[in-house]
Amino acid sequence: MVGFEEGYKFFTDNSAAIVGAELSNSYVGTVDKEIKKLIDDLNAFEKFKTSPKMLKGDIAEFWHSDTFNIKAALERSDHRAFVDRSHDFASTDVSTNFGHKYGLKFYGDGQASAKAQSISVFQRFKEYQNSGGKDGIEKFLADRGFEDVDTVLNDPIYSGQIRVIPRDQLEEATKWLNRMIQTEQARRPEQVHRYQETLDLLSDRLKDNEGVESIPLSKNEAEELATLAKQGEVNAEDLGLTTEELIKFDHIMQQAFKAGLTAATISVMLKVAPEIYKAISYLIKSGEIDSKQFKKIGFAAVSGGAEGFIRGTVSSALTTCCKAGILGETLKSVDPTVIGVVTVLTMNVVKNAYYVVAGKKTSHQLAGELVRDMYLSTCSLISGSITQAFIEVPILGYLIGSFIGSVVGSFTYDIGQKAIVAFCVDSGFTMFGLVEQDYKLPKNILEEIGVETFDYETFDVDSFEVDTFESETFNPDTFEPDTLDITFLRRGVIGVSKVGYLD
Repeated sequence: MVGFEEGYKFFTDNSAAIVGAELSNSYVGTVDKEIKKLIDDLNAFEKFKTSPKMLKGDIAEFWHSDTFNIKAALERSDHRAFVDRSHDFASTDVSTNFGHKYGLKFYGDGQASAKAQSISVFQRFKEYQNSGGKDGIEKFLADRGFEDVDTVLNDPIYSGQIRVIPRDQLEEATKWLNRMIQTEQARRPEQVHRYQETLDLLSDRLKDNEGVESIPLSKNEAEELATLAKQGEVNAEDLGLTTEELIKFDHIMQQAFKAGLTAATISVMLKVAPEIYKAISYLIKSGEIDSKQFKKIGFAAVSGGAEGFIRGTVSSALTTCCKAGILGETLKSVDPTVIGVVTVLTMNVVKNAYYVVAGKKTSHQLAGELVRDMYLSTCSLISGSITQAFIEVPILGYLIGSFIGSVVGSFTYDIGQKAIVAFCVDSGFTMFGLVEQDYKLPKNILEEIGVETFDYETFDVDSFEVDTFESETFNPDTFEPDTLDITFLRRGVIGVSKVGYLD
């Protein structure tokens, strides 16, 4: 039971750091995934025969959708945008999982883009006729889902869609729409609605009104991207869209805080569970509630939550910095569980070092606990990696393996530690300084063999004693035969990681 309890304690103390590291690894991985999707979507136009001027609209659709998703990943939002690639009548260019629909127009100037965004149903029918269409207005509308011909002719075909245009055309488009509204109010009031709605919904970006936005794109930038895409030469570094560039200090701290809270919650559950079990067991056996046990539950919750939050926050921040490339390209490939373990070992050493300074522990105890923590961490890492391969649920699979590894490691370490100490007793080996060898003989043995011991001088005040008289008594001499006493010295454990002579 002692080995199990020690293994479980090690697991509960260290699980928070592992959780924090894994959560941040997932966070950076999600951002990186969205960046790669943007690059892949743009480079998918490689070898297209379409000119950059014609292709820029398609490029803009993927740019706005994917950069929105990158920003959503950065802000830990579940909102996502999708390019529909539909060519149906008045179809949406970009849809979302939060209800917004977007239509994009990237024409030669602001007026042309605004005009295309505000086109009416009737205008689109005339375009159909001019291109050779033979259907009448009723059939044209019926085939496209319209029933009442008289009420929809002047409606904008992109009704309800947010109209996205190049950022450098926004001002010109706004002026043109305002001008058309003023003109049509006096001339054709029935036309005002489509211009007003277009103006109200005009934008140069996708946004969810919760802080997530796509990156605005100018017409020339769209054409330049189209040129690179046709050559398959779009890369994240040139666009400034890398985790190193995008993940800022506030993102790191926000993610660390969120991961810390999650880690604290898990740590509290793991700390409290054994105490709750003991309380229930006592209740079943005795038929009453032990108030002291509930105090332990409260203390376990407070201590577990506080320490879990700190460990989870620190490991999360370190993992984000490493995986994002902020600390260099080499550390981007580091295993997050290793970061969690290093965090644990470092914090344990700092805590134990404080105890050494305060006189509550010796340096040998610190070294011994470090070795023990390293051994248990290794067992936890190996076992966690094995179970994660079979249990694909993020974090859970590793935690199960880590628990098993910690418990097994605790049992095997105790056995190994006993074997090591026994070897040091017999051989005098110090195990690289971890086991202290004490060669001093105990004081009682020195006195037994006739060696006088010397203590440091102390100052004693002379005292006065009254002389007393005692009458003489006769004591006959006795004869005792000489005997030979033999004392066998042996070596053994005389302290924590300390070997010396026993009598």
